[in-house]
Amino acid sequence: MAIIVDESTKAIVQGITGSQGRFHAERMLKYGTKIVAGVTPGKGGEKLFGVPIFNTVSEAVRETGANASVIFVPASFATDAIMEAVNAGIKVVVCITEGIPVHDELKAYLRVKEAGAILVGPNCPGVISPGKCHLGIMPTHVFKEGNVGVVSRSGTLTYQISYNLTSLGIGQSTVVGIGGDRIVGLTFAEVLEMFEKDKQTEAIVLIGEIGGRDEERTAEFIKENISKPVVGYIAGITAPPGKRMGHAGAIIEGGVGTAESKIRALKAVGVEVGKTPKEVAELVAKKLK
Repeated sequence: MAIIVDESTKAIVQGITGSQGRFHAERMLKYGTKIVAGVTPGKGGEKLFGVPIFNTVSEAVRETGANASVIFVPASFATDAIMEAVNAGIKVVVCITEGIPVHDELKAYLRVKEAGAILVGPNCPGVISPGKCHLGIMPTHVFKEGNVGVVSRSGTLTYQISYNLTSLGIGQSTVVGIGGDRIVGLTFAEVLEMFEKDKQTEAIVLIGEIGGRDEERTAEFIKENISKPVVGYIAGITAPPGKRMGHAGAIIEGGVGTAESKIRALKAVGVEVGKTPKEVAELVAKKLK
């Protein structure tokens, strides 16, 4: 098993004829992901890498039975693209696009929840179940199929810690980059709950960063709901207060959302927190012995 995406995932690429959509569609196809269609208005009837292109998501779903979508369209069109996918019956939507206005993200978030679908992102690297399916922009060579679930707000640290795990011979069940914006489709707790239920996953890595209180809330959720071992990492321990660090959600305001408060909250519920990505992998190795 795995979570969110697996061998049964049949995906469309919204924006497949743009430079990013084209580039990553080819990468995902080479990885073995079942890309069954592309969607670009006005390009219906054409093909790219042997993949048929449709004018709308509804047409693509009707003709191919697609059940997932990965979005590579500019920020000004991304909210409409999420809405179109959900309205067409797509149950897993991965939105790579960054720079979407907060109010538009909120509209998309509410519509996705109303439809009972899953939104990964926006502003995220995507999701991969190694050996099964990859939807996004991740460097697939650093991953290996295995039994550790990884959930992260940081793309780069996702790759680094997965690489460190793989280097120790520890594979991953599913790796989820939930995105670093203030409003994203999935919380840490929602993904941890999926890993808790997943038979393939035996341990979990949580990669947080400064800003917001999601890690602190997740600590309480872990205490009450997660029986599998969790290892954490929090980025931004040296960040100055009031200064945004990379992601839109990564800002410390009024002393809330510091790395210290997140690490303290996780440790209080028994989560070991690594000081470096390498140490995170070493802690996971000890948990799995």
